[in-house]
Amino acid sequence: GGSSGIGAATALELARCGARVILATRNALRGEAVASRIRTETGNEEVRFMHLDLASLRSVRAFASTFQRQEPHLHLLINNAGVSAGGTTEDGFSLPFQVNHLGHFLLTQLLLERLRSCGPSRVVIVASSAHCAGRLRLESLGRPPPGLFSAFQDYCDSKLANVLHARELATREQDTQVTCYAVHPGFVNTALFRHAPLWLKPLLLPLAWLLFLDPSEGAQVVLDCATQDGLEPLSGRYFTDSGPQQPWPWGRDDRLARALWESSERLVGLGGDKVGPSADTPTA
Repeated sequence: GGSSGIGAATALELARCGARVILATRNALRGEAVASRIRTETGNEEVRFMHLDLASLRSVRAFASTFQRQEPHLHLLINNAGVSAGGTTEDGFSLPFQVNHLGHFLLTQLLLERLRSCGPSRVVIVASSAHCAGRLRLESLGRPPPGLFSAFQDYCDSKLANVLHARELATREQDTQVTCYAVHPGFVNTALFRHAPLWLKPLLLPLAWLLFLDPSEGAQVVLDCATQDGLEPLSGRYFTDSGPQQPWPWGRDDRLARALWESSERLVGLGGDKVGPSADTPTA
């Protein structure tokens, strides 16, 4: 998710710090253009584009394979991409839930050994305060929720999954040098709002321009979790621009976090079962 918005702003600042940065994004033209702009602006030639479409589990696997073949080091993985539009992916999952959670989950798992071998390393997952409205139905995970505001609910569900993903990953990696943080970047004026319903745009877009943060401001808490010293004891926590905060109650449910992890493994094909949304996924 590095070709625009918070992701591009984050990549720019990391490049300014001298990092080797891989921009993983689905649009090659935009990805190459942003990588070129960052190289020019920072003087850092170690900024590269690699194709990754989180709406395709096949693409996630191809990216991970290429990355591991070409890049010997991985110290920081920022799971930033996000969509709010409805729709279904080629894998049969709802678009927001796969792009915002399942694709990131699979990517993290496929790169986890590299993160461990390069430790200390960090995973930063860009979540949202919208997780407060998330309601994960494990028996129908990956399918669009019912109702008039299905796409919005799906987005909120995926953000709750982000918070729980960070929590469970931290638990499972507590004896390694991999730490993980979920981040609410604030209300940021990004391309995410292009998916807002037509009837809502006349209200939402002026508010976004007037009141919301710009991407560089939204990237600050992401960068803090990526680079600030001494955060290791706070692995698994949820951060805002005010520092570590308690997520809403569903985001603190360790049993739900564990059940989501196990269901996500099955859905992306890591547990040996058939990939695809399943009605017989156990309920937490």
